[in-house]
Order: sequence, then structure tokens, then C-alpha cells
Amino acid sequence: MSSLPQLIRTNVQLHGDRAATRFQGREQTWRTLQDRVARLAAGLHGLGIAEGDRVAVLALNSDRYFEFYFGSSWAGAVFVPLNNRLAPAELVHWLNDSGSQVLFVDDAYLAAVAEIRGRLESVRHYVYMGEGDLPDGYLRFEDLVHQHAPATASTRSGDDMAGLFYTGGTTGKSKGVMLSHRNLTYNVLQAHPFMPVDAGDVFLHAAPMFHLADGFFFMLGTTMGCTHVIVPGFEPTLVLKTLQDEKIKTALLVPTMINMVVNHSGISRYDLSSLRRLLYGASPMPEAVIRKALEVIPGVDFYQAYGQTEASPVVTVMGPEYHTVSGPKAGKLKGAGHVVAGIDLAILDDDGCEVPVGEVGEVCIRGDNVMLGYWNLPEVTAETLRDGWLHTGDGGKLDEDGMLFIVDRVKDMIVSGGENVYSAETEQAVYAHPGVAECAVIGIPHDSWGEQVHAIVRLKEGYALTPQDLIEHCKALIAGYKCPKSVEFRDEPLPLSGAGKILKKDLRAPYWAGQDRNVS
Repeated sequence: MSSLPQLIRTNVQLHGDRAATRFQGREQTWRTLQDRVARLAAGLHGLGIAEGDRVAVLALNSDRYFEFYFGSSWAGAVFVPLNNRLAPAELVHWLNDSGSQVLFVDDAYLAAVAEIRGRLESVRHYVYMGEGDLPDGYLRFEDLVHQHAPATASTRSGDDMAGLFYTGGTTGKSKGVMLSHRNLTYNVLQAHPFMPVDAGDVFLHAAPMFHLADGFFFMLGTTMGCTHVIVPGFEPTLVLKTLQDEKIKTALLVPTMINMVVNHSGISRYDLSSLRRLLYGASPMPEAVIRKALEVIPGVDFYQAYGQTEASPVVTVMGPEYHTVSGPKAGKLKGAGHVVAGIDLAILDDDGCEVPVGEVGEVCIRGDNVMLGYWNLPEVTAETLRDGWLHTGDGGKLDEDGMLFIVDRVKDMIVSGGENVYSAETEQAVYAHPGVAECAVIGIPHDSWGEQVHAIVRLKEGYALTPQDLIEHCKALIAGYKCPKSVEFRDEPLPLSGAGKILKKDLRAPYWAGQDRNVS
């Protein structure tokens, strides 16, 4: 049966002395990592954690975060990674809703936990992941490891829940997505033929480890016995230096991160010749950013992964052959890829019927990667998992070659003057202007049209544009009704979720304040 501990045991059998993790001068081989994971599991058992109990983590990326994932599974527990960008009330909701009994915390979030500690209903133990003096009321991570003999790996596997991943809350109240051992291990096997990596590759983890995109990434690397080089978080100069110094072969970044890296003023000073693959996902990549990336790091193969947490998370992959601006495949650059092995994908209308090729409907899937359901939300689960299909809530279409194109979140569709406008298409047009650094397109109230297409834009340094400049630019690329009718310029970066997505909910809020609903 499929299980996460199996991945560690296999690596010890095949290449036990190969480096498994490297972080700020610390290195663990697969053999020493298994020993630490098994001892951490024993430490959790000593705290009274039984199979199926939930344990949570609030921390920046680290090798101990990696060990937390596998140590929890080794103990038979369910891991709950917490978004480190949450407000205090949201942290309280996630911890109380999940019933987490142990909370792992690093130095960056000690103050945040101190603020909410009195409101936590189920947490009984707090574990300090840092290097400083032990805070009052905490156990030390290294003590849990070193003061216990290695535990035997739990036999939980298959459809047993392994992780509880809460959705980001960008479209409503956060829901706990229940993912099984089968979900997480099968999805790697489903996607691997479409994004091949070599055994022994060196992986870079700069995207947040609480997010399932990076969770998939370290499952992929672990399946192939790769070395995981981890940095605490994304910072362009740190990422460039690490790519160079660690001779990284494979990295995963979200589009906003790639945008910052490829437009970094000092990128030419770094030797990126070891980099072979760059995986990205979590949100669409503006075509202008892809073009820039192909220009500044031409020897790299790009892989786009589309999916969502409920799908564990990968559904489709677009390989390097489509990341081109010339030739017969250049027109696929805006696609999201082809469905991976073992997943059925269909574009369905409101009645659950497949739409013809080229028509927009809801992206729906089924396969062994589909979640068990939402934690303690049977009605919401039944609404999302209908007639054997996971309804993703994404609007998309398939072309004649089976390439999926995501046009937008269904909920983000703008209805203006009776026409449907998909904001992702408008954003692509805005991003095509060389002066645009960031853009978000939203619908705002309009007395005559119902909703007005509104662009919020941050310009690159040295550029000065008027709203009309951008509107005329867009008119040359897309239909007039899809173009922004108004443009707002901002000097500060647009707000991002912990996963690197622009928070459109926050951008919309001022315009819809006082309205009975957020669409017209």
C-alpha cells in the first residue's frame, strides 16, 4: 500500500549515504534523516499522539519542517501546515477546527503564537524549532529527536488521511482539505512522466513549504532520491546566490517569484549554468514574464503545473516544448498543459454535460489524486464532489489537441454589459506592456454595465504611463469589451497570499463595501 514512510525507507535502501537535506550548514543523509524522523515520531508518541491525531506547524522553511512532515506520518499522525501569512483569528480557526494537539513553531512566529495561545482549544504541547533559548512552555525539537529511541513506522497508508491542508481563503472561509497517503504518493507518480527529474538531482525549496505546491515538489524529489536544498523563504538575491553556490538542477517557483528573479538587476552576475528545470504553478504565468525568462536563462526547461489542493495538487503539465515563442507550438504558450496519467479531465456545463472542444465550462476531474473531502464539512464536500467528479471551480476549455486553457476562476468572471470577461485574459494583455511589473484585473460596480473591468497596476521603475496609454495598448491585443475601462496605478507591491497569489479579494473589498453582494 502507498505511504509516505515508504518513500524514506526506499531511499535508505537505494542510496542511504546520499545527502537528503541541506539547510544553513546542516546536512542529513537519507540514512540519518530516517533515524531522525523515526525518533521524532517516538517523541510524538511520548506526548500522547495516537494514529489519526493532528499536529500542526507554523514556521519558515527549514530542514526541520521537512522532518516534521515525515515524522508526523511515521508516527501515524496527520500533519497540518499553517499558512504563515495568516491573521491571528485565522490561525485560531485553523488550529481549533483541525483539533491539532501539538504545534511546532520557529523563532519567526513565537510572538504570533503568544498572542493567540489563550484562544486555542486543542493544542496541548508546543515544540520550539529554533536555535535560541527555549521559550517558556515549549519543548525543544531536538530533545524530541535525541531523547527517544526510533519508533517503528506506522502502518497507516492508502486511503488513511496523511495531511490536512487548508485552502488559502482567497475566495471565502478556509476549508480543510483531507489528503490521503494514496493521494499524495499517487499524484507524484501521475505527474512524474510529464516533468521528469533525475535521481540525485539537487532541488531548491524557496516557495513556502506550508503550500502543497512545494509539498508536491519535495514528494517528487524524495521519490527520486534527490537532495533538497532549503532556504527560509523567497528573496531574489538569496535565490540567485543559492542557485549558483549549490549548483541547483531543479527549482520550483510561483510566477510572481520568477518575475522578480528574471527582472533582477543583478541576474547576469550569477552563474546559473547548473539549472536544468524550473517548475512553476499556483497561478498563471504572464506571457511577458515567460518571454523574459526564456531570454535570461535560455538553457532551462520550463514546466507549468496546473492544479489545486483538492487534487493533491497536480492535474495538468505543460512541458518545455510548448515554452517557445516561435514555431508551430508557440500558440500553446498560454495553455495550462495536458492532463497527467491516471486522471480523467472534462469541461462540463452547469448541467454536468461535456461542452464541445473550444467552449468554456468548468474544469472537472476524477482519479486517485482527488481528496477524501473537506474536514467536518459534508455538505460542502457533496457539493464539490458530484457524480464522481471533483468540480474545481475553474473556468477552462480544451483545444483540438487536448491542451487545457484556464480562462479564470469561475467566481472571478466579470459580467460587463452582458458580456463575460475573464480577467486572466485581460491581465495577459496588460502584462504584455514592457512597463508593467504587476497587474490584477477585477470587476467593480458600474451603474450602467453592472460591472466595470478595472485594472490595478504597479509600473516598473522608470516608466510613466497614463490610464489611456494602457487601455489603448490592450485594445491592440484583445476585444474592446475585454479591455480595462479604468486603471489605477500603485507604487507599492500588490498584496500577496502566503502562496504568492495576488489577493484579489482584498483589492475588490473597497469597491464593493456597502453592497449586498460582490457582483452585479
